[in-house]
Amino acid sequence: MNWQSPVRLLLLLGVAALAAGYLLAQRRRSRYAVRFTNLRLLDRVAPQRPAWRRHVPAGLFLAMLALLVVGFARPTAEVRVPRERATVMVAVDVSTSMLATDVEPDRLTAAKEAARTFADGLPDEFNVGLVAFAGSAAVLVPPSTDRGALHDGIDRLAEGITGVQGTAIGEAISACLGAVKSLDEKAAKQPPPARVVLLSDGANTSGADPMEAAAAAVAAKVPVHTISFGTPGGFVDRGGRPIQVPVDGQTLREVADQTGGGFHEAGSSAELRDVYEDIGSSVGYRKERQDISARFIGLGLVFAMGAAAGSMRWFSRLP
Repeated sequence: MNWQSPVRLLLLLGVAALAAGYLLAQRRRSRYAVRFTNLRLLDRVAPQRPAWRRHVPAGLFLAMLALLVVGFARPTAEVRVPRERATVMVAVDVSTSMLATDVEPDRLTAAKEAARTFADGLPDEFNVGLVAFAGSAAVLVPPSTDRGALHDGIDRLAEGITGVQGTAIGEAISACLGAVKSLDEKAAKQPPPARVVLLSDGANTSGADPMEAAAAAVAAKVPVHTISFGTPGGFVDRGGRPIQVPVDGQTLREVADQTGGGFHEAGSSAELRDVYEDIGSSVGYRKERQDISARFIGLGLVFAMGAAAGSMRWFSRLP
C-alpha cells in the first residue's frame, strides 16, 4: 500500500494523544471514586455499573478517527481491473479418447462440467467463446457475453461432433484466433485482449502443425493456456476390447511455452476445477493502482455509527 499524502498520517499522533488522555482520565476517575465512602448507598443509587460498556463508544470513536485519518492520507493499492473487451476462447477436445473413464464419469463429461464452472466464474463483461475439436475444429459458440448460449454449446459437446477422428490441436488454436478476430467491427484493427484455454488428453495427430498455430498466436499476442487432462492408465472400450489412451501432454506444454501461456496437468475432476480456477484468476485482467481511501472512510463511518448506537443504548446520549 502506498500513500498520495503520507504527511497527513502525522494526524495519527493526535489520535494517539486522545487515547492516552482517555486512559489517564479513567485512572484518575477510579482513584477518586473512593471518596464516595458510603458504599451501601452507592449500590442503591447505581446498582448496575456500566463496567466495560462505558469504554466501547470511546474505543469505537477513536478507531473511527484513526480510519478517517488513514483515508485522508489517500492510500492507494494495486487492484485487478477487467480488461475492456476481454475475450476468452475455451477449446475442448472431443476425440474418442475423451470417453476414457479414468476420470469419473469420463474425461469429456468432467471437462464439460469444469468448463461450465470456469465460464461462470469469469466477470459478466468478459466475452467467452467455445471451440470443439477432434480431427478438425469448429466454433460452436462465437465469443460473447451471453452465458446462456455458452451453456447450450457446452451441453452439445459430444464425441464425434466434428465428424473427423483424430486430435487437431493446431486447428483448434487457429479456430480460436479466427473467432477472436471476428469479435466485433474493431477487432481487425484493434484486437481485443484475448486468451485461449485449450484442454486435450493427447498429442496432435492431424491438421495444422500446432507450433505454426502457436506462432500465429504469438503474432496476435494471444497466450494459449493448455490443460493436459487424464491419466496414464486411461482406456476406451471398443466392441468389448479395451484400447489404451494414455494422456500425452508434450505438445500442449510446447504450445504453452511458445505462446507465453501456462501448462497445467489434471488427473481428476477436482484437479481440473483447480486448474480452471487458477487460470481464471489470471486471464483478462490488468493491474491498476487506484485510490482506496473510500474503504477506510466507509469503515470509519461504520465505527462512528457503532459508537453512537452504543452510547445511546447504554447511556441515553451521543458520545
